[in-house]
Parts: sequence; C-alpha cells; structure tokens
Amino acid sequence: MADMMQEKPLYIWMISLHGLIRAEHLELGKDNDTGGQTKYVIELAKQLAMHPDVEKIDVVTRLIEDASVAEDYAKTEESVSEGCRIVRMQFGPKRYLKKESLWPHLDQAVDKCLNFLRQAERLPDYIHTHYADAGYVGEQLSLLLGIPLIHTGHSLGRPKLARMLANGRKASAIEKQFNFARRITSEEGVIQHSSLVVTSTQQEIQEQYGMYQHAADARFKVIPPGIDTSQFSPPLRSQATSKMQVEIEAYFADADKPLIVAISRPDSRKNIHGLLKAYGESKHLQAKANLLIVAGSREHVNQLEEGQKQIITGLLVDVDFYNLWGKVAIPKHFSQDEIPELYRIAAKKKGVFVNPALTEPFGLTLIEAAASGLPIVAPDDGGPRDIIGNCRNGLVVNTLDSDAIAGALLFVIEDKKRWRQFANNGIVGVWRHYSWTAHVEKYMKEVRRLLRKDLKRLRRQQAIYLPPEKNYISSANAALISDIDNTLVGDKRALNLLGTWLGEQRVKLVFGVATGRPVESAVAILKRNHVRTPDVIISSVGTEIHYGSRLVPDLGWAAHIRYLWRRDALAEALSAFPQLTLQTPENQREFKISYLVDPLNMPDIDSLKAYLHEKKLHAQLIYSHEEFLDILPIRASKGHAIRYFSYKWSLPVEHCLVAGDSGNDIEMLLGDTLAIVVGNHSQEIAHLRDETQVYFAKAHYAAGIMEGIAHYQPKLAHLLAAPKEDLVHV
Repeated sequence: MADMMQEKPLYIWMISLHGLIRAEHLELGKDNDTGGQTKYVIELAKQLAMHPDVEKIDVVTRLIEDASVAEDYAKTEESVSEGCRIVRMQFGPKRYLKKESLWPHLDQAVDKCLNFLRQAERLPDYIHTHYADAGYVGEQLSLLLGIPLIHTGHSLGRPKLARMLANGRKASAIEKQFNFARRITSEEGVIQHSSLVVTSTQQEIQEQYGMYQHAADARFKVIPPGIDTSQFSPPLRSQATSKMQVEIEAYFADADKPLIVAISRPDSRKNIHGLLKAYGESKHLQAKANLLIVAGSREHVNQLEEGQKQIITGLLVDVDFYNLWGKVAIPKHFSQDEIPELYRIAAKKKGVFVNPALTEPFGLTLIEAAASGLPIVAPDDGGPRDIIGNCRNGLVVNTLDSDAIAGALLFVIEDKKRWRQFANNGIVGVWRHYSWTAHVEKYMKEVRRLLRKDLKRLRRQQAIYLPPEKNYISSANAALISDIDNTLVGDKRALNLLGTWLGEQRVKLVFGVATGRPVESAVAILKRNHVRTPDVIISSVGTEIHYGSRLVPDLGWAAHIRYLWRRDALAEALSAFPQLTLQTPENQREFKISYLVDPLNMPDIDSLKAYLHEKKLHAQLIYSHEEFLDILPIRASKGHAIRYFSYKWSLPVEHCLVAGDSGNDIEMLLGDTLAIVVGNHSQEIAHLRDETQVYFAKAHYAAGIMEGIAHYQPKLAHLLAAPKEDLVHV
C-alpha cells in the first residue's frame, strides 16, 4: 500500500455543504450554521494537504449568490493552500439557506457533483463527509461510483430530537422546523454505508451513535480534532500591552481583575444566559473577576435573525437586571483572527475560559484555550470529559446549575498555584493529545488501513467507468428516458406523435426506457405498441442495462451492483413473511426479487428493513403501485442506473428528460433531471409537487410526456441545436 501511495498520492473529497465556508477570515458565529464544523473542515483539509501521501484535496460546498453575504461565497473555486481548494456547487436557489432548508435540494447536489467528477481527470480515492446533509450526498456518490465513504457527524439528529422533546416542545413543530425525519433516515443510511465513522470522543459513540439502529455494525474511530499550536500559544512573559487589551479593559471599571471569557454562537443550546445568571447571582464571583462574552458579530440587535436577536436582547436585559455594567462586556465585533490574542489576554490576567453549553459533543474552543495557557470550565458531557481527562486543566460541571458554574469558576481563579498548574497542564496536554500532527497521523493510519482493504475493489471499479468507444450514444446531446406502463403507453395517438418527434431528433437525442419489467417483457410491449427499439433499456427496476436492438448487456453495471448482494439468503429470509407472494418466475432476476403485496396486509417496510439488518443482509426495498415490492441491491435503482448511464456516456444528468408515474420512478425524477410526471400518476408520487424541477403534466400517458417536452422546450432547443463540445460544462 505504501508503494502504491508513493506512486499515486491520494485525491480526497471533503464535503461540507451548509454554512459559510471560505479559505480565510471564517465568519464563525455569524449564524447557527457557521461554527466549529466550518473551522475543523478547513483546518483538516489544510493539514492533510501537507501530508506526503496526499496530492490534492477538494473541499466541496455550496455556491451562494446573495447580497446578504460576502461575494467570496459565489466563487466557483478558491485556493486554500498548495494542493487544496474549495469547490462550490450551485444547487437549489442561489440565495443563502439554513441547513434545515437544504434537504429538498440534495439530490440536485448529487447530480452536480457527478457532473463535476465526470469531467475530472480521476475519481477521488475516498470521500469524507461532514454532517448529515453532506453525508446523504456522499453516500449517493459512494454508491454510484464505488468510492469509500468516511463520515463525521459533528452533531446528530436523534440526540437533538430527544433533548427537544424532553424540554416539552411539540413533535409536529420540531419536525416542521428541523426536518428531523429525513435527517435521521439519512444518518441511519450513512452510518450503515460508511467504511469509517470518525468521532471526537468515546461518549459520542456510546451515548449518541448508540441511539441508531445501524451503530452496532459501524466502524468507529475516535480521532479528536487538532488545533494549530503555532496560532494558539500562551502569552510571553514580556508581552507588551496590545491594542486589543486596551480596548477590552475599557469595558471594565476594574480591569486588573481576572477575566472570564466565553465564546459561542448566540444559540439557546449554548446556555450563555445560564452563565450570566451564575455570574449575576454571585457577588463573590463579581468581586473576583470580570466577564467577557463573545457571541457572534452584530451591527444592530434588530438586524439579527429572530433566534439570535432573542438571545442577545436577553443578555443585555440580564446585564441591566443584575446591574453588571462595568463588570460584563458583550462586544459587537470579534473576528476569528482576533480570538488567539483574546485567549492570551485572558491568560495574562490569570483568567479562565468557560463553555456553559447544555451539551458539548467536543468543544474546539476548549483546546484552543488550553493551548493558550488558559484553564477551562465546561459541561460534564462528552468532549469536555475527554479533554479535561487528558489535560487535567480545569473542571467539568452541571451547566444547568448556576451555583455550580460560579463555584467552578471561583475554584479555578482563587488559588494562584492551582491556576498555574491548570495552565501548564493544558499547554502540555494539547501538544500531546490535540495537535494537528497527532490528528493527521491517526487519521492517515485509518485511511491507509481502509484503502488497503478496498484496493482491489477500487481498481475493478475504475475499470467500470472507463470511457466507452465513440458511438451514437456518446455523440448525442440529450436523452429522453421514460417508464413504460402508464407513462409511455396507454394512448396510441399520443404515442405516435411522440414517436414522430423522437424520429426528428434522432441524431442528437438518445431514446431510452426505465421500467420494472424484465428486458424481454419490455421489448415485447414496445413492439406491440409499435415503438422503435430504444437506444438504452433500463429494466427490472434499474438492475439491468441493455443497449440497442441486439440488447447488449452493460456488464460494468452488473459488476457494480453485485456489491453486498446475497440473493439466495435474502429470498430465504423473506420467506418468513407469508404476506409476501413471489411474482411469476419471469419477474425474478439475478439482481431482483419481486413480490405481490396487499397494502392492507403487507408488513411495514421499516420492520422489513430492520429484520434484514438483523440478518446482516443488504438490500433496497422498493414499494410501488400499492401492489409490488421489489428487493434490489443497495446500489441499484432506476435513478442510480440513469446516473451511471449519464456518467459513463458523458451525458450530463441535467440533459436527461425523464418521465414516470409511480413510486419506483421517484429517484430518477429527483435531482438535476428534467423530470415529467404524467397526469395519470399514482398517489404515492404526488408529494413531488413540492420539487422545483419536477413538472406535473395535466395530460395522461405519452400526451403528458409531450406536454412536459413543451414545458422544457427552451432548454431542449438549446441542447439539441448546439455542438456537444459546447455543452460539456452546461
């Protein structure tokens, strides 16, 4: 493996989609989505780019064009360091969106990434995703391209949902705001599929991931985040008074007292109000120390988003209520570049850093403070327990107890000898446990092990996607791929009109079908309806691909979807459910097991998935037309087959018209395709009306397809008229 790496260093994809990501001057705390994850991703990418086994890193995020944010986020590409760049994909609306609003647009993100990778010189050696939204995109890319997936959750949906419900919030209101159902489903899939899940603490594995169904089978590795110890360092003995120190001291009536510092986003979960209450109710603590709270940046409170506005207004009201003027400062501005100096000023004043959050998965600011020689007080929760256990530089407390917070702060600052011991321990502990050097070495050790295991499979996978010889398909500009039953056929007159239109586009347009039928049955019904043989037939619910009148099979697709497929074991396991009736033999295929079901009597789909998981069997379950249940390999579906076809034949997904009517068409209708739902669609597909790139026709069958073609006519006219080389980057 080492020899292979020396010959061909790694190309790594890091995906982090939400928040505001740029190479320098990170706007941490600008909103709830731009916090520690943003900094960690950029720092990890920088540090990995310096490793001799790494050639190139792309940090993939969302392109944003919005007057309310900096123009930097509209750049399609930005250099981070040598060998490392940010690549921004435009998906969904151009404006900035909160992470909870990104979910409807993630299938489009998958297609944008596929189009980018199709044009790249090589595929990444692995993908590392951050948070559930990127995890969903990374899982789809991994399934489609056979690339190993590494995932870091940063925060998880199930624990967050449990906390909110415990605090008395209504489940319906929570779901409307946070989209937890889709997030948790995505997290379950990512946990199950990932080759490696990176966590910051053992507690994160046991208490947070332990709430997930697939956690028992996942491969976890604790690799605590690192920090740049050249940036975060203790103050020099002879350090002169800086301009920042003068500005900070101007807030306080007695600036010589020790300085308590808190840094966080203005978010209720960060419990800044609890800290201010602890300080305001302790005259002893007020006499001993000043308090500086850095809670994001603001020009005017009224300009903040509602949640942040409530937090900051509440803090200012509390300062007035407890009469803390001259003892507490809540500055309007603190840039990320100023934070290291702030830690040093607090350390110089023999102060303490406090994180009063209700829960803390890790706490990057804790190790930044520790490296700066500043003792810490933090919640008795996951990350802080490990950090203080390793560094022995402070206390963990119950942050719901304001007296406990005040007592811990006093314990640190009142004994000068103890303070010095905590400060020295923190500096040494960070060097030993939390430097980027240590982090990257642990990380790369796991990557080497992962790729060594997957090397043969990866080489085989690359061969599947080698560009095919030039032919009619590879020279076409666009494609129309339609379901057959109840979509293409059903109206002979409209079908004849569609056939005429297809004939007129013969040179520039590929015609294909994507059907649940076996290929032989698909060909037979097309002949009965006088439809010419398609250029591509995606059959058996996306498990088979054939080309042209000779029905040449795509052996690369068969090799790709064979991954983790155990047909006989699945059939035996599902025989335990008498409600599932096997369809006729001609509907059973190498990569498909098909059942008839009664919707009033069928087993719950989630229960079936859980049952197969217990048996350590991997499959997709596709329910359609309220009577069919298909069991497929995890990499197979109509949607994945179309994207494989698109990638292999250099036909961008956004150049593909797709038409369908039922549940097994949903995946191919989502994302960047030009999607058409015919008027006679089944109810199970009606929810797609909320999707911006799905056109619901009023007309039925082929007439609905023609109506959809008319809807997309401006783009189609451009695609069919232009030379293909001019469309590569569209």
